[in-house]
Amino acid sequence: MSRAVEETNRRLLRARDAMDRSYAEPLDIPALARIALVSEAHFIRSFRATFGETPHRYLQRRRVERSMSLLRETDRSVTDICMAVGFSSLGTFSRTFRGIVGESPSAYRERAAVTAAPTCFTRRWMRPSSFGEAPAGSRPIA
Repeated sequence: MSRAVEETNRRLLRARDAMDRSYAEPLDIPALARIALVSEAHFIRSFRATFGETPHRYLQRRRVERSMSLLRETDRSVTDICMAVGFSSLGTFSRTFRGIVGESPSAYRERAAVTAAPTCFTRRWMRPSSFGEAPAGSRPIA
């Protein structure tokens, strides 16, 4: 791996770490591109080439992952969780959640139970895929 590629990867990781750290805050491409020290268009292309998804999709998936945890482990309302993880619209949250997980947030909460397993296993089992949308009409295995 060349030194230039290594430096580009390091910059993209800084931007992805910022998304992981501040997922609940409003994040935009210009701010993330500044963190990576590249233009906006180059940032989107490079991020997708490196991580396999656009920055927007990565951020949505990260927010859904956190909401899944909150739905399993708290009794907060779906609307409260939606706002807490960074979505500004319940409709967008529900549509995105269903697209990634394959069921509505309320249905997920009813089905999901906290399992008596190490956290690392539970996170791996419950993590939504980063390789596209949930098939229409599919339900995750309980």
